Amino acid sequence: MKKILLLGPILFTVVVTALTILQYDFLRGLGWHPIHDPTFDWPSGLALGPYGIIMTLTFIISGCLIALLALRLYLNLSTSSSQRLQPATVSKAGSILLAFAGIAMACLSFTTDPTIRDTPATWHGQLHDLSFVLLGLSLMPSMLMLGKAFRNDPRWNHLSLYTWLTAALALPTFFLKGAAFYVFLFAILVWVEVVAIRLHAICNEKK
Repeated sequence: MKKILLLGPILFTVVVTALTILQYDFLRGLGWHPIHDPTFDWPSGLALGPYGIIMTLTFIISGCLIALLALRLYLNLSTSSSQRLQPATVSKAGSILLAFAGIAMACLSFTTDPTIRDTPATWHGQLHDLSFVLLGLSLMPSMLMLGKAFRNDPRWNHLSLYTWLTAALALPTFFLKGAAFYVFLFAILVWVEVVAIRLHAICNEKK
């Protein structure tokens, strides 16, 4: 189970890359361009293509794995043997917000609406857009809080500055529509993988 948590960012990266290549012409038909307009119906638009079900399932699986990672992190930070690991509220809140981010990512499985269309927005397209907003609103605060929690835990303190720097790098690119979005996506996926690897290592140390 613990090793499965390591697969979330890897699965998402592999699937998005593969589907982008396989559905390149379809994405271009939607108005997407890898350099000039990389966020135009990407990566959500991958769920609209001929292999869209794969992207939909990937949103669900990757989001659930992040939520499970957050749960394991919550338990790990809450059961520290050190009595000085305060504020406990920060570690719990950060883990809970990360879990919400995972749930929001899973909810991206509600199929998006193509930007260029002649029909009104659908209910599932509106839920998709709302989920994306909630993902950003929960992920960034969770990283800031977990950076503080990591700083107060000797098992995690070497990841504190890295967590804050990742959040500082990703935050502005989350709102940008250009190629900087790739930076946001890559930085977040790497951070989640690093946290999962560290958590796996700590759990193994207890054996």
